[in-house]
Amino acid sequence: MTPVVHRARTAEPLVGLTSPGRFVDGGFRAAKALLDVVDPCSGRVFAQIGEGTSTDVDDAVAAARAAAPHWARTTPRQRSELLHRIADRLVEHTGVLTRLESADTGKPVAVARDDLEQAVDTFRFMAGAVRAPTSAAAERYAVDHLSVLHREPLGVVGVVTPWNYPLLMAVWKIAPILATGNTVVLKPSEYTSLTTLKLAELTGDLLPRGVLNVVTGTGPVVGARLAEHPDVAMIALTGSVASGRAVARAAADSLKRVHLELGGKAPVVVFADADLPAAASALRTAGYWNSGQECGAACRVLAEDSVAEELIELLAEQVGGLVVGEPGAGEDVEIGPLVSRAHFDRVTGYLDRARAQGIRAAVGGAALPGDGYFVAPTVLADVPEGAECAREEIFGPVVTVEKFRGEEEAVARANDTQYGLAASVWTENARRSHAVAAGLDASTVWVNDHLVLASEMPWGGFKGSGYGRDLSLYALDDFSRTKHVMHNLGR
Repeated sequence: MTPVVHRARTAEPLVGLTSPGRFVDGGFRAAKALLDVVDPCSGRVFAQIGEGTSTDVDDAVAAARAAAPHWARTTPRQRSELLHRIADRLVEHTGVLTRLESADTGKPVAVARDDLEQAVDTFRFMAGAVRAPTSAAAERYAVDHLSVLHREPLGVVGVVTPWNYPLLMAVWKIAPILATGNTVVLKPSEYTSLTTLKLAELTGDLLPRGVLNVVTGTGPVVGARLAEHPDVAMIALTGSVASGRAVARAAADSLKRVHLELGGKAPVVVFADADLPAAASALRTAGYWNSGQECGAACRVLAEDSVAEELIELLAEQVGGLVVGEPGAGEDVEIGPLVSRAHFDRVTGYLDRARAQGIRAAVGGAALPGDGYFVAPTVLADVPEGAECAREEIFGPVVTVEKFRGEEEAVARANDTQYGLAASVWTENARRSHAVAAGLDASTVWVNDHLVLASEMPWGGFKGSGYGRDLSLYALDDFSRTKHVMHNLGR
């Protein structure tokens, strides 16, 4: 079954949009050069953004550094109230932000709307959490000495965000960074910068000048300068493993702190006693959400050999019913295009090589005809151990299925990867669910579900998936420093 791409009936109203340039010190500044933004549904240029330079980064860092002392002196309550006002502003502009995100990334309206809802919740959670810090109580831990712990802001934090969740990943960083009293210089992906620029515009009258700055441009120029800048106290990146390595290397000379949320290849371990229809139904969403351009996607299924074929049939049936289309084609669209021509070529290259290796596509397996960067939702079966498609992060609408025998082999195979971001276990055996979840080398493990997130719980990686935590109280710890002040009370 080959899906049909549902096309929008009306022209995209954002065609011809040009961003006003970088957002520095509370306002937009004109850019000297522009970068084209391509509509992934058609392959045509529909907007332009500023092409930032190292000097632009220096200006933004200077503005953030100048704003840092005053912002650091604000109380948790003041910062909390501002974060709530930002959340309110996002709610007020739901329509335009959803439309911009869909146009920029090609993601279905339902996915863009979910991103916005999570962004609002992130601001609201951090607004509450910063007013209820957790730390050791002030106490006389040494005789006649009172110890007090202070959580202090770091100063200027540089942020580099990815193209798959432009608004949400920006908010995951901005909310805890601002909550802890830091200032920000953020570089969004040059592929998808529009909602980040809109966020800066919407908050321009709420935040003091220089607290939030945005410089658009390329990674080798803007991102590299942020990572190496001596006045940036910390660099936080969400992106690929290669980008993480580059940022860490650039940050090393200045010994700045580094926060990395990198790629994933989430194993989905399905035992024979699992509810197979429920697993297939969940994978329809968890494996293909945002066209599989999701670092925690349920993309690598390890099924016990006695039920593997049944699971493949159930999954192929689910995936074959996914609706592919442009965001303007209707609320029923579930799968959009890949973000760029380069990424489209990368994903289809994996599919071509899998086919050449004799790996069977139970459904999909190729690009879809017509304009844009659409790839058919795919299930690859008969995947041998160690196959490229099962080890490397494809980052597209592709789920692979391997077979295993026994719990020990399942855990060993699941852990045989450089990544350690997320995983899931599917079984009706409670003891097994605890044992296998404990044995999986991933920082988030779901049992009988996959890709469910909560702002209260941390998100981040082990191994090649990076270090540092987004969301939760742990993010507030990551973006602050702890100072111990000891008072001599002896008389």
